[in-house]
This record gives sequence, structure tokens and C-alpha cells, in this order.
Amino acid sequence: MHDESHAPDTDRPYSSRELFRRYFGLYLRPHLTLIIVTFLIMMVEGSTLGLLSYMLKPLFDVVFAEGGAGLLIWVGAAILGLFVLRAITSILGRWLLTRVNQNAAGAMQVDLVRHLLTLDASFFQEHSPGKLIERVQGDTMAAQGAAVLVIGGVGRDLVSLIGLFMVAIWIDPYWTAAAMIGAPLLLFPAYLLRRYLRRKAMLTREQSGLRATRLDEIFHGIQSVKLNRMEDYQASRFQRIIDTIVRAEVKTALGRAAMPALVDVITGLGFFAVLMLGGAEVASGERTTGEFMSFFTAMALTFQPIRRLSDLAGQWQVAEASLERVFTLFDTQPSGTRPAQSRATPAPGAPEIRFESISFTYPDRPVLDGLSFTAEAGKVTALVGSSGAGKSTVFHLIAALVEPQAGRILIGGVDVQDLSLYDQRALLSSVSQDAALFDETLRENLLLGRTDRAPERLLQVLDDAEATGFVSGMPLGLDTPVGTRGSALSGGQRQRVAIARALLADAPVLLLDEATSALDTRTEAAVSAALSRAQGDRTTLVIAHRLSTVKGADKIIVLDRGRMIEEGTHDELMARRGLYSQLQEAQLRE
Repeated sequence: MHDESHAPDTDRPYSSRELFRRYFGLYLRPHLTLIIVTFLIMMVEGSTLGLLSYMLKPLFDVVFAEGGAGLLIWVGAAILGLFVLRAITSILGRWLLTRVNQNAAGAMQVDLVRHLLTLDASFFQEHSPGKLIERVQGDTMAAQGAAVLVIGGVGRDLVSLIGLFMVAIWIDPYWTAAAMIGAPLLLFPAYLLRRYLRRKAMLTREQSGLRATRLDEIFHGIQSVKLNRMEDYQASRFQRIIDTIVRAEVKTALGRAAMPALVDVITGLGFFAVLMLGGAEVASGERTTGEFMSFFTAMALTFQPIRRLSDLAGQWQVAEASLERVFTLFDTQPSGTRPAQSRATPAPGAPEIRFESISFTYPDRPVLDGLSFTAEAGKVTALVGSSGAGKSTVFHLIAALVEPQAGRILIGGVDVQDLSLYDQRALLSSVSQDAALFDETLRENLLLGRTDRAPERLLQVLDDAEATGFVSGMPLGLDTPVGTRGSALSGGQRQRVAIARALLADAPVLLLDEATSALDTRTEAAVSAALSRAQGDRTTLVIAHRLSTVKGADKIIVLDRGRMIEEGTHDELMARRGLYSQLQEAQLRE
């Protein structure tokens, strides 16, 4: 396959700083005011722990001392007020943080889909729908936790730690140093865990993409699965993917749990050191019980913030892996040199289409080899040939789904390289043997967002496509849902809807790829007559496998191994006794 999309160098990992800078700049900065408000509210929530530990010193040293009972209600009210303030700020903070997260994740999903729709057709042939769905859904949702980590971790937990350590240092800096005696032991394990968690997170995201791909293939191919008795086979393949994800998730959970567990051990060492040092001073009367209780409470309250902050690194690795996958897609750009605005456009009306020495090669095989032909304006040109001769590639080139590697294509005398992709495709309407319908109503599948089509015109194209009969019999008429990929319709009905849709587009070029292949003989004759009427003022190109359907074409082009070897009318080609007549005779024998 010709590579039209240039992916970035995936061997160069994005740095944490670069990922956060891009995420913040694109998706958090628009909510900066809300983030600042949320950050301040969570700072207030975090500061209540330090104030609470500080209040214990007067509680033990003054209120519980002889003659201090009168102050009990004031100190008690102050402590109650701190808990009420913490509850209010906790609710507000989480509500505002959820708004930021959801808005950021939603904007990222929309931007990613909008960007993916600009990429070349070969990109979607190289990347399965399931993997792309997982990128848009799974990776963006996993990445949205980055805002929670930063705002929650810094705004609440870090402020809590600072406040609590200030209280601890104010009471006794030596006790504080003793409590932190084992902290340096965390540095090296934290570094190893960070790298380990990033690898496991990336593996999980990749396997999640494979899971989505496998489900997409199973459910869209359910008929083939059942007809070929592949239920156990497909279930086994899915089981292998799930087993890999489960192992990766379990190892990730183990790695994330390891850091808080190490913190527990280090905290235990710190508490032991403080008890040995501080307990002896309180017992000897050098320090008061209130000072020790305030210090001990401050150290105890640091337990949860430290655990959450130690887990922050593991959570960030998960978010970082998803952000890296998302921004890799954002950095994938189409390789075409098409202008954003057309430098020239064909004159109105049916255009001539000319191929001049066009070559095109897929990675595994050559397809077109210096192909040259002309489809005359307002005429019907049919392309015939054996399978693999290059017929479908010609259509893909005309529709700008792929770009020629040599030669040039002119539409209405204008080189397509001077046309924007949008303007080139606006010249075309097409009907293929695989009628692609969306899980919408019949009306929406016909209009495809065109709001300028009159209702009378809509009814006319339904008549022309021989679709009025079955549409009128639908429960809701044009407002009847067609189901996933048009599953509520028969093959012939789907084909007629696709034909009506192409006629409604009113484009000057009509591409037909076995447009009547799914119709019965009677309906095919009626629809072919309708298509013949529609072809009158259009340039029409037809791919035909059943050669009986192209006898009336103005010109028939015979392709073989990517080259044109014959052209002419049906009678002319039959008289030459070349490849075309051989193909006709072979089909008659069949």
C-alpha cells in the first residue's frame, strides 16, 4: 500500500514535560479561570489538616488543664468549623474538577476525530477501526486523569503536607527530622517503578486497541462467524487478548501499590524514631503532652496525603502513556501536497477526465503501469478487466483516496494537484457494490447533511432509483432507522438507497462500481434505466464485472495488469477478438 501518511518518529518518546505542556496548553488553558478557582478551593481543603493538628496543642495544654473548661466550647467549635469547611470545599472542589476533566476529555475526543478525518485513506487501511476507537475513547478518558492528578495532588495533598510539616517544624524541628529519617530510601524504588509502570501502561493501551478491533470484527462479521462455526475460535482469540490485558493490569496495580506500601514502611520508621525521641522528652517533662499530641497528629495526618502523592507518579505514567498515543495521532499528518484552496477549478458542467501515464504501486504489488485514457465529457466510459487489473484503483485515484506516484490526472482540463481534496470530491457522486449506510434514518442517509435539497427532489430520486415502493411500506417512511450498516434493509434496498443518494448529490461526475449487483433482474432493469437517464448530463465511469451491463457504454476500456490494452464500443471490441471478447465468451460459458 502506498504510504500517504507520515507518522512521527515513535522511537522518540515524548518527555513528561512536553506531554503536560501540550495537554495543558490545548485542553486545560481554556478553563484556566475555573482551574484557578478549583485549585484555591482545594488549597483551602488541604490547609484544614494543618489547622486541625495545630488546634490539638491548646486543646491538651489549655482546655484540658485545670481551669480551662470555659474554653472548651470555643476550641470545640473551631474544630467543628474546620470539618464543616473541609466538607464544603471537598464537594465544591470535586464538582469543579469533574467539570474541567469532562470538558477537556470531550474537547480532546472531538479534536482527535476531526483530525483523523483529514488523514488519507491509506492511514485507515493501516490502522483498524477498533484501534482508532480505543484511541478516541479509551486513551482520551485515561488521559483526562492528568488534570485530577495535578490539581488534586498539588492543590490539596501538597498543601496539606506543607501545612502539616510547618506545624511539625514549629513544634520541634528535630522530631520532624527524625520522622523523615527513611525518606531518602524512596528515591531509587520510585525511579524504577516509574519506568516499569510506563511500560505496563503502554502495553495495556495497545492490547485494549486489539480488544476493540477483535470485538469490531466479531460483531460485524457475526454471520460469517456462525456460518463457518468459528464461535470457539473467535472466543479463544479474544481470550488470549484478555489474558494479556489482565496480566498487565495486575502487574500495573502491583507496581502502583508498591510505592504507597514503601511509604507505609518509611512512615512506620519515622513514627518509631519520634516515639523514641519525643516520648522520652514528654516523660521527663521537657515537652508538654499537647505539643506531642499536636506533632503526632500532624505526622499521622500526613499519612494519606503522602500515600496519594506517592501513587501520583504511577497514575501519571498511565495518563502519560495515553497522552503519548493520542499526541502521536495528532502528529500524524497527510503527506499530500494538495492546496487548502483550489488554484483552479473545472468549468461548470460534465468534465472530461484524462489519465496521463499514471503509475501506482502498493507495497506488495504494482497496480497501474503508465495508464493513459480519456473519459469524454458527458459520456459513459466503462472499465473492464480481470480481477486485479486496476479498475478499483482508478476510482480511488479519481476520488483522491490515493495519489498517483507518477503521471497526472486532469478533470475538466485542471490537474487534480491544483484542486483541494474538498473541491475534487465535490465533483463526484458514487455508488459501489458495498452500499455504505449509517445507523440513521433513511432520510438522513439520503441527505448526508445536505439541508438545501427540496422535498420534491428527494421524492424524485427515490422514484428514479426504484425505491419509492419499499420506502412507503416502511413503518415511519423516510424517518425509519436503517440499523447498523443498513442491517434493517435487504441488500437490494440498500443498493437503491445508495443510488438515490448519488442522484441527489447532483455532481457532474458519476462513479458506478457494480451499482446494480445486489438487485434482482426486474429491479436491475428499472434501476439501470433510471441511471441511464441520470447519466445524460454527467460524465459517468462504470466498473463492470458482468460485462452484459456495459454493452451500451459510449466507450469500453479494457485493463490488463495496470495498462489499457483495448478501447472502443462493445461491437468494435467484439469484432477485434481480443481480451474483451474472450472475457465475454468466458462469462457466457459460466
